[in-house]
Amino acid sequence: MILPLKYFLYIFLTCQFALVSSHDHLLEGIYCGKVNCYDVLGVSREATKNEIAKNYRQLARKHHPDLHRTEESKKEAEEKFKEIATAYEILRDDEERADYDYMLDNPQEYYAHYYRYYRRRMAPKVDVRIVISVTITIISLIQYYSAWSKYDTAIKYFMTVPKYRNKALEIAKAEIKDQQGKKNKKSKAEQKEEQDRIIRRVIEDNMDIKGAYAKPEIVDILWVQLIILPYTITYYIYWYLRWIWKFTILKQPYGEEEKLYLIRKYMKLGKHQFNALDDKEKREFLEEELWIKENFKVWKEIKDEEAKKALAENNKYKQYRRYIKQHGVGRMTFDDS
Repeated sequence: MILPLKYFLYIFLTCQFALVSSHDHLLEGIYCGKVNCYDVLGVSREATKNEIAKNYRQLARKHHPDLHRTEESKKEAEEKFKEIATAYEILRDDEERADYDYMLDNPQEYYAHYYRYYRRRMAPKVDVRIVISVTITIISLIQYYSAWSKYDTAIKYFMTVPKYRNKALEIAKAEIKDQQGKKNKKSKAEQKEEQDRIIRRVIEDNMDIKGAYAKPEIVDILWVQLIILPYTITYYIYWYLRWIWKFTILKQPYGEEEKLYLIRKYMKLGKHQFNALDDKEKREFLEEELWIKENFKVWKEIKDEEAKKALAENNKYKQYRRYIKQHGVGRMTFDDS
């Protein structure tokens, strides 16, 4: 038997009504509950912020608990006052009001409404910009402290190396002699401490430590790098265009700085790593014309062969090779009983 179209329409409308009713029931506990926030403040959905604030102030004065004397009326006023305050907090905020209006227009999306409501309340109230600033500051402080720690480790190491310690003692001989010549009652430990302090200062003044253990500069920290980032990008673009113009278009010869840059690029070393190399070693690179790629490839093959030869002649490496040959890599054996 085929049902008429009006029965299908009736069933559909009944289901929709039941669905909306169930949504109304589930929406209790968020926003103003079963009560319409606009009705609580006595305004329409088209009301402006000023109208909402005006009605809120009037209702807040009228239902303030302090204006009622009996316990029962005070309790009722307190509940009403909370309801008014809740409605005002929702409608005064543009984003939350938009979420609330969307809920009124789409009551069937109750899961989405719960998500929006609790996401907004559980989300941190701190400005994202403050969070980012604090994070960058912490990273910068850790970065700066770590750099100073590495630099201090390098200085202490050089103070223990006889070559550098004796050189520092020779430079500071007059000052140390002057300190020892003074009539004072310093103990031997205090004199030793004073001598180490002088040696450290001499090493810091004369030792040019490069690379990862170089003396930290404020310009290297993350905050400063972010501040000067526009300048860094602009300078890089200028440098790249200048390189193309001078050496690609005009075919001008490379200067020493450009030659060292190409050598560092072929070696795949970072700026700090390359700067940490001895000046004598860099001079050898220039003498061998390693900025020319063909020369560098030949030099690299020779160095790789020398490294392999040195490794092959190493006793520990020979023992390791014999062990691998006999037992294999990761091989596990059991003796037969």
